Amino acid sequence: MELAHSPEEEEFRARLRAWLAGVLPTLPPKPPPDDWPARRAYDLGWQRMLHDAGYAGLHWPVDAGGRGATPTQHLIFLEETEKAGAPYVGANFVGLLHAGPTIAAEGTPEQRARWLPPVLRGEEVWCQGFSEPEAGSDLASLRTRAWRDGDTYVVSGSKIWTSHAEVADWCELLVRTDPAALRHRGITWLALPMDAPGVTVRPLRTLAGSNEFAEVFLDEVRVPVANRVGAENDGWRVTMVTLSFERGTAFVGEVVACRRVLRELARAAHDGGRWDDVTLRRRLGRLNAEFRALWRLTQWNVSEAERTGGVPGVGGSVFKLRYSHARQELFDTAADVLGAGSLDVGHPWVLDRLSSLSYTIAAGTSQIQQNIVAERILGLPKGR
Repeated sequence: MELAHSPEEEEFRARLRAWLAGVLPTLPPKPPPDDWPARRAYDLGWQRMLHDAGYAGLHWPVDAGGRGATPTQHLIFLEETEKAGAPYVGANFVGLLHAGPTIAAEGTPEQRARWLPPVLRGEEVWCQGFSEPEAGSDLASLRTRAWRDGDTYVVSGSKIWTSHAEVADWCELLVRTDPAALRHRGITWLALPMDAPGVTVRPLRTLAGSNEFAEVFLDEVRVPVANRVGAENDGWRVTMVTLSFERGTAFVGEVVACRRVLRELARAAHDGGRWDDVTLRRRLGRLNAEFRALWRLTQWNVSEAERTGGVPGVGGSVFKLRYSHARQELFDTAADVLGAGSLDVGHPWVLDRLSSLSYTIAAGTSQIQQNIVAERILGLPKGR
């Protein structure tokens, strides 16, 4: 991994900074956090601006509609957009960070041509239909059924914690197509149109008061066989590709954001007269070391993914495991700095603290990540 930046990379950084400085002041005000239709429109508008400027899908392969940028350019883009306060991917995150890369890696030419350009242009939103009420991190226990009827699958079942289902056009959906097969077999990855007859979405309200998750009920929904990504009953392998992106690179921008929050915390401690607290300074110093190390691990994971064909490896589980806990520690420290202000749910750090509680569950629990690290990296025997 080369940590020094080349003259070409620094030129890329300078062009990006100049573009951000010119375009960000032209953005409309951000919509209320609980108005997801408005947030969808805002996020898609930003994505379209990125696309028109040549920054959409920066690190995606050229034949998938991206620019084929180097890992270092991708990381520079994330650093500079976060430092400039640019919008996050928001409602686009499943399409841009999970489903899109999976289709780019596993889809047919026809599927790539159909689904990837609208994601990059900011025209369509995807949601994720993996978890079920009785099959969360134990994904192999999913029960949503799909059976063949000619050139369609008929799907019945339910999903939970479906991100942005209420504003999504498509869903990356896992279904069981062979109930007699072993748990990890007989699963298929489908692209479900959310406006298909038989799809019912029921929003869920989170601890932070937002409703970016939903239950999705599927009552004999017909999905074309052409919407299957990968072979029938090969969905577990395709899902591991999706999860490798979710755990390996989808949180990259958030590491940059956490490093910014850490700097703001230090300033708040100074301004609030807390800097003489040795224990607090020690916590901030350790967190600084944590996030510097996580950023280096991010660089390594992104470079390794590029070397091995663009799909992140199991090192993403190492990152996700440590990042989840470091993020919780960061916002616990923020609550300490805020003092009584930590009860003000209108403060962004308070909302971030509430949402951080989900990070040791989302994208696979910490226990699941520990198993992956133990078995696939350390070579330990499987637990009983």
